[in-house]
Amino acid sequence: MSTIIGTKTTAKVETQPRGKMIAYWLVTLLLAASITLSGIGQLMRYGGNVELVTNIGFPLYVTNILGSWKLLGVIAIVVPGFSRLKEWAHAGIFFLMTGAALSHVFANDYGDYGFHIILPLSYAALNIVSWALRPKSRKL
Repeated sequence: MSTIIGTKTTAKVETQPRGKMIAYWLVTLLLAASITLSGIGQLMRYGGNVELVTNIGFPLYVTNILGSWKLLGVIAIVVPGFSRLKEWAHAGIFFLMTGAALSHVFANDYGDYGFHIILPLSYAALNIVSWALRPKSRKL
């Protein structure tokens, strides 16, 4: 007969550094706020959204499609869980923003000081940083 006397089990739990977690949420919330405002602006056709789209030759209904997808992408990024959906949302935002910048380049519509190129590329960069800083629990 065998007996087990005094076994001890320890579990190693890896936690993410606090600074990295704070940076992740700051960047993610900044990205979410900017994309949300952009999506709402497109859905409601505020400001120069009508001119922005028509100047590069897109039909006006594109603002409804882009605005809706932006808001759905923000929801997917901010809501906890759904790791695979978050991956797709980050990819979608990256393609949307780089596509917007390239559309303006190909249409020779740079805006004041290249604003039509710099703004979407800065959103794409925020998206990459948010994706890179994501916690281990959000990785596939």
